[in-house]
Amino acid sequence: MPVKRVYPVPSDIEVAQAAELYPIIEVAKSLGLSEDDLDLYGKWKAKVHLDVLEKLKDRPNAKYVDVTAITPTPLGEGKTVTTIGLSQGLHYLGKKVFTCIRQPSQGPTFGIKGGAAGGGYSQIVPMEDFNLHLTGDIHAVGAANNLLAAAIDARILHEDTLSDERLARALCPNDAFAPWMRKRLEKLGISAEKPSDLTPEQRRRFFRLDIDPYSITLNRVVDVNDRAVRNVIIGLGTREDGRPRQAGFDITVASEVMAILALASNLKDLRERIGRMVIGTDKNRTPITAEDLGVAGAMTVLLKDALMPNLMQTLDGSPAFVHAGPFANIAHGNSSVVADMIGIKLASGGYLVTESGFGADCGMEKFFDIKCRASGLIPNCVVIVASIRALKMHGGGPRVVAGIPLDPAYKEENLELLEKGLCNLEANIKIALRFGIPVVVAINRFNTDTQAEIEMVKKAAVAAGAEAACVSEVWARGGEGGAELAEAVVAACEKPSNFRYLYPLDIPIKDKIETIATQIYGADGVDFEPAARDKLKLYTDLGYDKLPINMAKTHLSLSHDPAWKGVPRNYRLPVRDIRASVGAGFLYPLCGTMRTMPGLPSRPVFMDIDIDLETGKVVGLS
Repeated sequence: MPVKRVYPVPSDIEVAQAAELYPIIEVAKSLGLSEDDLDLYGKWKAKVHLDVLEKLKDRPNAKYVDVTAITPTPLGEGKTVTTIGLSQGLHYLGKKVFTCIRQPSQGPTFGIKGGAAGGGYSQIVPMEDFNLHLTGDIHAVGAANNLLAAAIDARILHEDTLSDERLARALCPNDAFAPWMRKRLEKLGISAEKPSDLTPEQRRRFFRLDIDPYSITLNRVVDVNDRAVRNVIIGLGTREDGRPRQAGFDITVASEVMAILALASNLKDLRERIGRMVIGTDKNRTPITAEDLGVAGAMTVLLKDALMPNLMQTLDGSPAFVHAGPFANIAHGNSSVVADMIGIKLASGGYLVTESGFGADCGMEKFFDIKCRASGLIPNCVVIVASIRALKMHGGGPRVVAGIPLDPAYKEENLELLEKGLCNLEANIKIALRFGIPVVVAINRFNTDTQAEIEMVKKAAVAAGAEAACVSEVWARGGEGGAELAEAVVAACEKPSNFRYLYPLDIPIKDKIETIATQIYGADGVDFEPAARDKLKLYTDLGYDKLPINMAKTHLSLSHDPAWKGVPRNYRLPVRDIRASVGAGFLYPLCGTMRTMPGLPSRPVFMDIDIDLETGKVVGLS
């Protein structure tokens, strides 16, 4: 291990900065990659070219392991710590292993939760690079999204101020159709070799999109928690400043562009998905796409390097891809398809460990029903991370608030409170088993957990159908502390499985949403508000009814209400609206009061972050 363990365990950043890392070229060579397969970003990280897939295509796949969790507290349950620690545990056992996780947004990094590189002696390093910018992929996503947003408002302005002839000359100055225009001709069913062949009526239909400003669903994005810009008025000022309309901002990782980056399998697929992005409709309710605006090609250019996964390493030197970062409560919450497709070949004969955001009801359900459909890869095992403090919370324990010390109830043995909260673990195990994949429970141990509490969780997990329940001490002991969990995962991967999706794609949108609500969330049914009912009809009429469903809901409860803990019963799930991410390839219903732009707490994590002017090192990052 490139870092010497000391006790008590120092801060995460101190542990990471004490590690002696392997140059990333050496990590790549250990995988059979050459420098020609990489674009280096300094000494410790690199992008891997997508064409290595062709070189690796005949290799058998590694075993595929997805790590998820019970319904977490606002502090998180150590899922990323366990994901990395499981990989280090497999490495400790002498197994070949590859880790694939998401890149964190600056929202949680500077907000409530802090970074997402793991913790203690179970981390991806360099930790500062991981949590801050990395190779610029999130910025590329923001640039592409905001280029599209600017194109929308520019088009509305110019169509309002230019005559048909002037608009045609502006868009086709050489009396020739650009390649994207050929796709629009096909969409409209118009046959013409050049713009001058168009009749006056065809010219108007072709060059004027007639975007309905009230239909626009695409927001601008910024990668910080900034509640003040959730709803804004744009276009104020003079005539040249655009047409005023209500708009808003989402956090960058909630952008459909991020979802597309995570689900695209190659550059061609990326280009096609970007082109299919629907930003709204015209005044006849016909969808308007990024292709119609002529901006899809430029967006793809901004994203072409971002599509390559980022190679890093764990604290024990085993390889890891850190790539894409869609939120699991808003988007589909999984790292990229290309990272898994490459990693599962590079780890041939061993194990690929990936992670789904939040609980089994959020990221894992979307992992199976969205990501696995896109990649064609099926896991051999699911690991559910649980903490005793979270189970006590689900048993009715005091409220857990980030930034406020835990109540003593979470630090003292309380078997009665724990027993009441075990229902949440049992529910999440049953959710995973519904997909036909073996389950292992990882108990993320804290130093206040007692042996009696641990034994109670183990017994309940196995009784609920888990293959095994193991204590994970990876935060304090690295790979050695994950060896028992790794052995259980190795055994579970050899078990037979009977994978099945939760729902077929050819049933109505309403039925798919109700299936998730009743079978995953435990709701009695779904109440569709008027906007949602309107979208059910619209998206069915537009042919989007064969897309999978990406539910946008709170991660802090199995229900839509973050205050409801344990296993909520006797309720109906409210769906206030449904939006279409046609490029990403899913519909996303908005449940309850779910927002696509988080806000900062009263004491954000950024207050602890600074730079040591003597050493130049980052301090306070967690």
